Amino acid sequence: MLDIEAGQRPTRGNRGPLQDVVVIDLSRALAGPHAAMMLGDLGARVVKVEAPGHGDDTRGWGPPFVGEGTGREATYFLSANRNKESIALDLKAEKDKQVLLDLVDHADVLIENFRTGVLERLGLGTDDLLARNPRLVVLSITGFGHDGPEGGRAGYDQIAQGEGGLMSLTGSGADDPQRVGTPIADLLAGMYGAYGVMAGLHERNRTGRGTVVRTSLLAAVVGVHAFQGTRWTVAGEVGCAQGNHHPSISPYGLFCCADGAVQIAVGSEGLWRRFCAAFGVDPEIAGMATNPERVANRLLVIEFVEKLFATWTSDDLLAHLEDAGVPAGRVRSLDQVYAWEQTASQGLLIDVEHATLGPVSLPGPPLRFFDAAGAEVTPSEHAAPPTLDQHGDQIRAWVAEP
Repeated sequence: MLDIEAGQRPTRGNRGPLQDVVVIDLSRALAGPHAAMMLGDLGARVVKVEAPGHGDDTRGWGPPFVGEGTGREATYFLSANRNKESIALDLKAEKDKQVLLDLVDHADVLIENFRTGVLERLGLGTDDLLARNPRLVVLSITGFGHDGPEGGRAGYDQIAQGEGGLMSLTGSGADDPQRVGTPIADLLAGMYGAYGVMAGLHERNRTGRGTVVRTSLLAAVVGVHAFQGTRWTVAGEVGCAQGNHHPSISPYGLFCCADGAVQIAVGSEGLWRRFCAAFGVDPEIAGMATNPERVANRLLVIEFVEKLFATWTSDDLLAHLEDAGVPAGRVRSLDQVYAWEQTASQGLLIDVEHATLGPVSLPGPPLRFFDAAGAEVTPSEHAAPPTLDQHGDQIRAWVAEP
């Protein structure tokens, strides 16, 4: 847990590579908080600035909620705010605004996701912040970009998934657009933002000056179009949803078997030959000898594979595919994922002590670190998401020090 005392930076047993970095998190909801949490996971001191009374919007996003009365917490908030401190500040009140400015003097990074122009009207625009602290790296996340013909639009994840084309690629078919099951536009914007912050900090080491990093939900979604993007920009083909089967590789997807379904990824001609050998079939069968042929005859391939799988249970089939060296897997529910020993072995489930809830388990950070000798040096101690203004007194005392 964080050991917070007036005038002291929090300490953890192994705090991580960003232990000398101070981050002010002015953001709400998910994209900005996720970026700040990523930096906190790496050891940065993250001070989350929240509105008095209600705090981050996600404190009210539920159900599900856990706890009772004033100790009630939204699990949504808990998902994006580990390894942070909380202070409640009314940025329209001069006294609280001064506390924020004092925080800026101590900070290396400031993250915000206000609509364009809001911070400027408060006298806290990027020019003001960099004039106050020229070494500050400012991350600004918007919905559709800070400029351009629609730069002022409010950004919400599902709207960005639709506007950015992702929903057109997701679903059972072209007439069935579906959102991704997590707020992927927000999460990706947070990840790109944290990536930009790291670049800004590195550049500061060379120049001595901070910078402004901008990204958006739209940019994040377009940034992961991958082969679907070049499919259009280079080949002139518009991709569409194709359910659980890959548009450019076959067989690659979810296939029915005797008691459910399994996934396979036959991503090369060598794997195709292994797959065929495992089931005693000819890899040169008409219309399936090469990947382009199999993609062109996708429905025929799906029918062919599912006939091979029809008498196999999923457990036996997965064991057989593993013996054959063919990549395969099952579709797990989330409770199964968090009960899986492999998940635990990767540090993806952590236990923390929450101020009002007591011991809780949270999804863990996705990065691990090792020294040159191969010993793991991943930060191993984490702080629970804070209650509203939990650290306000300590933070005020810290920034007030001469």
